[in-house]
Amino acid sequence: MPEESQEYDATAHVLSPTHEKLTADEVEQLLKNYNVEYAKLPKISITDPSIDNLEVKLGDVIKISRKSPTSGNTVYYRMVIEQ
Repeated sequence: MPEESQEYDATAHVLSPTHEKLTADEVEQLLKNYNVEYAKLPKISITDPSIDNLEVKLGDVIKISRKSPTSGNTVYYRMVIEQ
């Protein structure tokens, strides 16, 4: 009997926030709008399961959107690092 795959896709869960990769222009605008240095952005590991479905490389910036019943939509940004 063939072995069944028991992988779980956490990104498909209703409570999982939306992750999307920003373009170079969007990153430039983000840094300008928030007056932050690129190196000082919060980090996310390239092995994080929530970005498995995105084609990211080290140094890319990810936009994370979380829906909340009290605050509406909250947006976070993370730079992809090795670990």
